[in-house]
Amino acid sequence: QLVESGGDLVQPGGSLRLSCAAPGVTISWYIMGWFRQAPGKEREFVAGISPSSDDVKYGYSVEGRFTISRENDKNIVYLEMNSLRPDDTAVYYCAADQHYLIRTTPEHYKYWGQGTQVTVSS
Repeated sequence: QLVESGGDLVQPGGSLRLSCAAPGVTISWYIMGWFRQAPGKEREFVAGISPSSDDVKYGYSVEGRFTISRENDKNIVYLEMNSLRPDDTAVYYCAADQHYLIRTTPEHYKYWGQGTQVTVSS
């Protein structure tokens, strides 16, 4: 019910913008989050945004480099990623949580996309 796009191979220091479309979910009802998972590692919280965009939260490793945003009228969530590093390489997932606070653990999120691959390498 969520569909991510925008993943690609990018050089260190580069930028990417990921998109999450939600054809089966009315995202204005949900906190939306981005997670990532690298091979052999647990799924990691990247960013979250409240339904009205008045609250955002970032994982410590991406704060200051990534920006989450949403357009409820288009039912899309974005993740703008700048100053990318090799350790940002992972599959990035979009997720939806029907709660009043931004939570950082994946088991709280009800809907998930299939993921999009981001590879940062020279």
